[in-house]
Amino acid sequence: MQKFFARNFAGYAFLTPWLIGFFLLSIGPILASFYLGFTKYNVVRPPQWIGLDNYAYMLQFDQRFWKALQVTFTFVVVSVPLKLIFALGVAMALDKGIRAIGWYRALFYLPSILGGSIAVAILWRQLFNYDGVINSALSLIGIDGPYWLSDPKFSLWTLVVLAVWQFGSPMLIFLAGLRAIPQELYEAAEIDAASASKKFFAITVPLLAPVIFFNLVLQMIEAFKSFSGAFIISGGTGAPLDSLLFFTVYLYNEAFSFLRMGYASALAWVLLLIIALFTAIAFWTSKYWVHYENERG
Repeated sequence: MQKFFARNFAGYAFLTPWLIGFFLLSIGPILASFYLGFTKYNVVRPPQWIGLDNYAYMLQFDQRFWKALQVTFTFVVVSVPLKLIFALGVAMALDKGIRAIGWYRALFYLPSILGGSIAVAILWRQLFNYDGVINSALSLIGIDGPYWLSDPKFSLWTLVVLAVWQFGSPMLIFLAGLRAIPQELYEAAEIDAASASKKFFAITVPLLAPVIFFNLVLQMIEAFKSFSGAFIISGGTGAPLDSLLFFTVYLYNEAFSFLRMGYASALAWVLLLIIALFTAIAFWTSKYWVHYENERG
């Protein structure tokens, strides 16, 4: 045990501020929400224990719960791969040794800093209004743009585009991973007259697999937790026709619009379990396609 702490002392020392914050500020609300998930609680009256009734109602009778799951899963499945592909493409372009790369890194990272803000969500809503910038640009080439935000066929795609636009964080991680790949491997492939696609799938992807996996898990978790864009663009209701009813938006409405705090707490724990399940599946499948340099085989 002493050897373990001696080897890991520095790591735990850096984790100390987070651990203090977690145990002093977070663990209490987490345990309270777990308890409230088994109660009927509206803030005004004391919690009333109802056992598993919240979860039973959620699974058997709550149609909006299933709609929120559908919208959220669709958003995650579509936005995360597109975001990672776009981020990797930009990282590979920046890895070519272009001049003023520091400025480009800062420029491309900026959307990741601003993308989750309320101001950007409002701006996005203005861009995709029927008389907004997007449709005005389309009209210049003779295209009558659709009602992006009021048509359920298009509304979710506006948020997918917003998510992909925030590619800066995974892009920087990909760029660091690309810089760690030995250039000698590419030089040897060029001697063998390997095509660009062959070098990408035979060298870049296998050696970048740990970084891809890391980005995949992080972006998947963030996509499940996505809230501000859907809330602002839909007016906090998930409109039109619940096409933007993200799970987090539904949870917020149950808690703060209808004051069903007990039911909202149950929803929060379901979301936690869903994220944990998908993360566990990602780790389980990683053994088939992610390989590390220190592995022995």
